Amino acid sequence: MKEAMFYEKYKDRIVICKLCRHNCKIAPDKKGICGVRKNINGKLYTLVYDKIIARHIDPIEKKPLFHFLPGTETYSIATVGCNFKCDFCQNWSISQASKEDKIIGENVTPELIVEDAVKNRCASISYTYTEPTIFYELTYETSKLAKNYGLKNIYVTNGYIEDDPLKEISKYLDAANIDLKSFNEKFYKKICGADLDEVLDSIKNYKRLGIWIEITTLIIPGLNDNEEELRSIAEFIKSLGDYIPWHVTRFHPDYKMINHEPTPIETLRVAQKIGYEVGLKFVYMGNVLEGENTYCPKCKHLLIERYGFSILRYELKDGRCPNCKEIIEGVWK
Repeated sequence: MKEAMFYEKYKDRIVICKLCRHNCKIAPDKKGICGVRKNINGKLYTLVYDKIIARHIDPIEKKPLFHFLPGTETYSIATVGCNFKCDFCQNWSISQASKEDKIIGENVTPELIVEDAVKNRCASISYTYTEPTIFYELTYETSKLAKNYGLKNIYVTNGYIEDDPLKEISKYLDAANIDLKSFNEKFYKKICGADLDEVLDSIKNYKRLGIWIEITTLIIPGLNDNEEELRSIAEFIKSLGDYIPWHVTRFHPDYKMINHEPTPIETLRVAQKIGYEVGLKFVYMGNVLEGENTYCPKCKHLLIERYGFSILRYELKDGRCPNCKEIIEGVWK
């Protein structure tokens, strides 16, 4: 085990975890909401510093990141655990495992992660699948080391990290895909066990710190698919920057929502239309084989043609549209 970063000692050997916005008060021999940070004799320890439950090489488009090193591969890792409890989680078997005292995984160090990423010619390392915030110490040490080898670092996250930890890792973190699951506080409280305003504040911090961000909304029929809410999400994103990509993604039944209907494709088309009406430059459909291409927002020239996670056509020239020379925001190399 490794002593955790970002916690405060309280009375009677209780500690307050300051890593995520839950700010759990943890009594001796107890764990926080995430299930992977434990108070042992008045000190907080991470139980997953070297316990990797998943590691794969993925196309960057799978994160999804469409304006960050397109066409490259990213070395993707996760531990068990999550600080949310989303009823629709598609990785629930590992994200919720820690809450059943299942701290499982193979022993893998930051050095081995970076070595494997370099050996496989990956352009980046993604901390993904579960919630990277809860295995912060591993992401922090790995990302520092990765920088020495020219690798980029990516969070795929629910956006619930506290200010100080985010500021600290922003020295090494290059990009993040952040879930904005709804624009309804009741949705966040009931389905995710979290607070909408805290997520919004965190997204603003990512942007303020200069980390490239893209936003994903998994659209679930009857829960977050009404046009007013979708418009509110699009307007929030635009308030940060009209160039920030918004991924509107199809829901498939899973976990505690196995009997819920999948998202109609027409709903995604409506969401994409709303995003463009609000003034976003880039709105992408996910988990369907349409609505994935990147067009110049000025002259509508096709810049990047995608099919699934593959790029069929790429026409950007030094980050500009070759037709009208419009700058296309992103990290292209």
